[in-house]
Amino acid sequence: MTVVDAGGYAQAAIALHKSQSAVTYAVKKLEALLGVQVFKVVGRRAHLTSTGEVLYRRAKALLEEAGALEGAAAVLAAGWEAELRLAVEIIFPTWLLLECLARFALERPQTRIELYETVLSGTEEALVQRKVNLAICSQVPAGFGGDLLMRLRFVAAAHPEHPLFKLGRELRLQDLRKHRHLVIRDSGSQRNSMTWLGAEQRWAFSNKATSIHAAVMGLGFAWYAEETIRGELDSGLLKALPLREGSERFGDLYLVHADRDYAGPGALRLAEIIRERVARHPVSGRLD
Repeated sequence: MTVVDAGGYAQAAIALHKSQSAVTYAVKKLEALLGVQVFKVVGRRAHLTSTGEVLYRRAKALLEEAGALEGAAAVLAAGWEAELRLAVEIIFPTWLLLECLARFALERPQTRIELYETVLSGTEEALVQRKVNLAICSQVPAGFGGDLLMRLRFVAAAHPEHPLFKLGRELRLQDLRKHRHLVIRDSGSQRNSMTWLGAEQRWAFSNKATSIHAAVMGLGFAWYAEETIRGELDSGLLKALPLREGSERFGDLYLVHADRDYAGPGALRLAEIIRERVARHPVSGRLD
């Protein structure tokens, strides 16, 4: 696999701290044992044959499985995990998340929690790269399984003194285009934004609290999970925009293990607590 990853025999020899002849001999011996040609040399680079590509993918999967098994064995041998890493989409209600963690802490006070508050592809990357044990995400990445956790209702909102309210009528989408849209920046490397592309002006934030504060100051409008701005709506600091269409949206959240088959007792218990607490609270738009 090192020959493929490094791009050739010479590069693989450097990476493995072996001579190039030793690497070449090992590859030829492998091909002789398997009875197939794995590599073909084009110029100075070694390329996989079609058969080699199949064997490479299979070998890579087996190595990843072996690594996961080794990690699981270490976790199980040590008992409960010393640390749990959790990625949570920022649209998940903060108060509910902290309640879940507080309940877990009563049972396992010695377990460290590493929390990543993520957006869109940032959550997916945390799972795919195995940075976390567990995630609450808006989309289940390919190759993972997830349980539907809740449905959130989103509303377009702004400060009651925002110019949009002064129009005194139902708003059309073209009315919004002339005003600043407050969005949350994707925390992943792709850097997509939770944005409506029709707005001419846009401010992007990485923190939902900052975005909400900007809206309360009258600096723009945004679509927020209704539960996230419940306090601001009830106190009159924010008000739902009277859109003619598209005034509400819905988004689902899923609970996903990085590797359910090898999850430790701590990750399993925390997931159970999250499911229990979500089912207990009447969060906006939750599926029964």
